Parts: sequence; structure tokens; C-alpha cells
Amino acid sequence: MEIKKASFAGAWYPANAKRCKEKIEQFLTEKHGPAKGRFAGGVVPHAGWFFSGSIACRVIASIASHVPFTPSSDHTVSLPLSREEVDAVFIFGMHMAPGSKPCVMVKGGWQTPFGALPVHQDLASEFAKNREIRARMDSSESFPEENTIEVQLPFIKYFFPDAAIIPVGVPPCDVAEKMGNIAVETADKLGLNVVVLGSTDMTHYGTNYGFVPAGSGIEALGWMKNDNDPKAIDAICSMNCSEIIIQGLKNRNLCCAGAVAAAAAAARKMGAVKGVAFDYTTSYEKHPGASFVGYSGILFSY
Repeated sequence: MEIKKASFAGAWYPANAKRCKEKIEQFLTEKHGPAKGRFAGGVVPHAGWFFSGSIACRVIASIASHVPFTPSSDHTVSLPLSREEVDAVFIFGMHMAPGSKPCVMVKGGWQTPFGALPVHQDLASEFAKNREIRARMDSSESFPEENTIEVQLPFIKYFFPDAAIIPVGVPPCDVAEKMGNIAVETADKLGLNVVVLGSTDMTHYGTNYGFVPAGSGIEALGWMKNDNDPKAIDAICSMNCSEIIIQGLKNRNLCCAGAVAAAAAAARKMGAVKGVAFDYTTSYEKHPGASFVGYSGILFSY
């Protein structure tokens, strides 16, 4: 099996298993820890573990703690699975323009400090070849180097050690909602149990990012935290895929709006009824400066 090398290990997250495990154990004790409940999936930030790893870790741990079945054809919710019964994790991500072609990693695997995560080739291939998606089908070698996906993989391997992955690049346009729905329909057709993740950061504010609609300083930070990012969080929690895309393109408060819309659509198809805002922070809390980024974790709940 061809294995995609980890490009961000040692910089965006620890490069060895011991250190990764130590950080995960630390993250699990922070704030209120993992959430209790039944979740089809969630939204995780991808800035790197120093800035946003705690939120991403606790979101994925929350999903793993009480995993639901993939729905039957009538999309009813069944009794919970153990994490060992999850066949695959769809990880929707990538920074893409609205006109970009979706891409799916359909074979090989991806290296993590805890060992390689294999791609679920049957599910990935069946999903990617759907005519409504028309995705580019990549191998482990041709799939892009993407922090949006890679920084989540050690968490997935740790909390879902027996699961495979389907890495997916989703453009911020109408196809995103279709991709989420088709992902679940394809898994259901093959009799597979899945969970879904959408990877995004929120507003990138400041001269570093060429985005300064509210001036500078603490007032601008307050605008991001109390106005711009909450608009996107509200759209995600309502699982409104069209509004999620609009927010990302119009207000620049989701850098991977397509990935989030796909995850919301997939979770809704699995029976989730709402998104629950789990945690929020900004890069300013870790590294104060004139430019800053927002990070949110959201869980899709039954």
C-alpha cells in the first residue's frame, strides 16, 4: 500500500507517538473536556495543535465516545456503535475556490505518528465516481499536501484506531451539499458505518490576510469574535448548507465553507437535527498580534 508522508508533523503537531499521546491527554482535560451525547460528526479547526488542537481533539473525542450507527434506508437513528465498529471517517477539507473540481483520495494511506491510516478504497471509489460529483480520483501520491486534513489524522487514528479514512476536497458551491448526501448514501449502500468531519478555520483578520473591514486592534478582534464568526457558527448550527456557503464567500468567516457544508449535509442525512457550538477561541489568545484567526468546534447532534 502506498503511504502518503506526513508533511506537517514536527511543525503543526508532534512528530512522534509519545508526544502526540501526551498532548491528546492534556487536551482532554482542558475546559469542559469532551461533550456527552450522540453525534454524527462535527466541525474542527485546523490551524495546528498549538492554536486549535485542543478544540479539534475534544470534538473528535466527543464523537468517538458515543458513536451512532449509519442509518438504514429510511434514515432512522439506531443504537450507538462502539468506536471499533466505525468503518470509515469522511474528512472533508481543503482550501478551494467555488469553481474548483472536487477531489477524493481513493487509494493508499496517510502516515501519522500512531501509524498509517488506510483509505477505505471501496467506499472512496464508489463515492468519487458518482456522476453528480465528478470528482478527481487521487492516489496517496497525487492528493494535495493539505493541513486541513492532515492535522486531524492523528486524532482520528487515536480515537478510531480501526477505522479507515476518505479524504475529500470540497469546493464552496452547490456541489458541497450533494457530496455530503452522497457520502452517506454510498456508505449505506455498502453497509458501512461512518462518521463525518468538516475541517475549517474561521475569520482570518488583519493586514496579513488582506481583510480589515472593522479597523484594527481590540475593537477589530471584538468584531470578529462577537459579530462575524457568530454568523458562520449560527449557519452551521442550523445545518443550512446554502447559508454556510454564503457566509464563507460573503463574510470570509469560513476558509473551507464547502467542507463544512458537506459535513453538515452528511450529518443531517444520518439523522442529526442540529449543530451544537462546542468551543471557540482565537489565535490572539495564544499569540497576541495585529492579525488573528478564529477557531470553532461544532458537534452535529441527534
